[in-house]
Amino acid sequence: MCPDATLRGRRWLAGLFVSALAGLSQAQVLAPDWRRIGNTAVEAGLAAEAGGPVDRVWFSADGRRLLVRTATGRIFQTADFDTWTPVDGEVPPEPPPSPPPRRLPEAGARLVGAERRSGLTYALGGAVYRSEDGGLSWTNLTDYLGESILGGGFTDLAVSPQNEDDLAVAGRYGVWRSLDGGLSWTGLNRSLPNLPVRRFVRLPGGPLGMRILLENLGVVEWAPGEKSGWRPVNDTTPFAEEALKRAVGAVLGGEISSVAVAGEAIYAGASTGGRLWASLDRGRTWRSFTLPEAGPIRDLWASPDNPRVAVAAGGRVLKTTNGGIFWDDITADLADPMPQAVAADLESGAIYAGGAAGVHFTFADLRGAATAAAWSPLGGRLAGRRVFDVALDAAGHQLYAAVDGEGVFVTLAPHRFFHPKLIHAADLTTRPASPGALLSLLGRQVRQARAGAWDVPILSASPGESQIQVPFEVSGTWLTLALATAGRTGERELLNFGVALRQAAPAILVDRDGTPLVIDAASGVLLDAMTPAHAGGRIQILATGLGKVRPEWPAGMPAPLENPPAVTTEVRVWLNRVPLEVTRATLAPGYVGFYLVEARLPDVVNRGPAELMLEAGGEPSNRVRIYLEPEEPPA
Repeated sequence: MCPDATLRGRRWLAGLFVSALAGLSQAQVLAPDWRRIGNTAVEAGLAAEAGGPVDRVWFSADGRRLLVRTATGRIFQTADFDTWTPVDGEVPPEPPPSPPPRRLPEAGARLVGAERRSGLTYALGGAVYRSEDGGLSWTNLTDYLGESILGGGFTDLAVSPQNEDDLAVAGRYGVWRSLDGGLSWTGLNRSLPNLPVRRFVRLPGGPLGMRILLENLGVVEWAPGEKSGWRPVNDTTPFAEEALKRAVGAVLGGEISSVAVAGEAIYAGASTGGRLWASLDRGRTWRSFTLPEAGPIRDLWASPDNPRVAVAAGGRVLKTTNGGIFWDDITADLADPMPQAVAADLESGAIYAGGAAGVHFTFADLRGAATAAAWSPLGGRLAGRRVFDVALDAAGHQLYAAVDGEGVFVTLAPHRFFHPKLIHAADLTTRPASPGALLSLLGRQVRQARAGAWDVPILSASPGESQIQVPFEVSGTWLTLALATAGRTGERELLNFGVALRQAAPAILVDRDGTPLVIDAASGVLLDAMTPAHAGGRIQILATGLGKVRPEWPAGMPAPLENPPAVTTEVRVWLNRVPLEVTRATLAPGYVGFYLVEARLPDVVNRGPAELMLEAGGEPSNRVRIYLEPEEPPA
């Protein structure tokens, strides 16, 4: 191709990105529907759920409110000792003077006096102590068998002015309260927005849960089906990343603040001076690039599909499309002076940056040179919140944000409003279609749909996502869908999608948190981490994509409650790769596009999580996680 043609192509792409940005005024893009994953509590094996660090705790003068100041400086209050609300203008009081004790329970302990009962004194050090004789003797209130039931790391202690047995303690693992002078403790962290999330370790998918790095508790996981809290797990990923930074720094002779690996490519950013390095051969050779005004490079993203493409975030946002030979400055009008996280989608050119001013996004040419792009803030629930990390799932459908204190949030990636995608509705992945399967179109509202000569039922339609059902009558190896949609500005738009067609393309239905729709057949209760399946019991799996049924049934119509049509292909179910007895496979009674597969569990199972999958017509489904409970032995 001649240079002029290449230049014209790049200008055309730049025009495409400018056109995309022109639609960013749409409300659904600027204010995404952010949804929280999990909560802000951690099941850390303490007296109750833990939280993030709290450095001050105090009661109001009338004792009716409890207030805390988190380690990040935010102040919250509670009047019902359950829900917390942020407050402004409150200043923690100076600790009142306490009478000198006869002796301290440990060196450096701080006293908190409660003078209404003669001699009653509390002390705060490596533990919480109580003395009823003015400090002559002390009782340890928080240690048991050499371990702190509240986690230790205490920073403050407060006693209610109305009740000397009502006390609260703050520390590294949140805030705790006792109503009986420290004999028992309850945590007040479940609804306190103080989860110190710093990085994503693993995004959810299939049987795998979300893993994040906390400042005070290391790596924790929210597993599919979890209802209680984040749970600490043994994950060495952060340590491996730090080791890679040290190893790269030793080779390059500098302090490395961020790294990214894609295939054979390694990208590294310096902690000062705006310096970047890139290696396309696993670190054997390196090239460097310096932009002083970029300052410390806080985050790097590298494309797994094209390792020569990377984006860096620091004092500036930079991109390279040639393996680090040159880096283009695409900061433009980004309203965040120091973004600290970045993610991108190669296919669409979408780039997301997170920092002190929330999340911003733009489009840029990630396949060639481009001028600086305009940035747009993402509002909604996370407007103005401090974001420590951003990430896109592998398919570029969902955007994740790690928000200081408030936890993990996910939304439909806003660039899907400009680059709609047709996917499998069961688990939001790209897979072949099959007769009767449910498909979702992300980023458009479908008004009319056809597959050749067949009308395609539209089951739901909104500006962000529409769901359709493939007619049972389709056949062949390729399916072409013509979808009439409402475009970004409401205009009529015709989109054509081609997708491979299989006799069956099974997928187990999962909710947006990754919990599979698997039901206990006897009780009809949804199974999850809190409600495990029992050995010898029957489970019912809700799925889609199992193909044709007998007798024939029209798409778009709920299956009959009695004698629902049966699946014509062979269906098999596997638990930890061991086949189960399948007792039936039909359309799910009363549902549209859902299939119900019933299977019997073994009489002997191990307690805990297990991997479940099914096959239809020899095609495997996604893998999901269920939880098992062994049969109770007879009394």
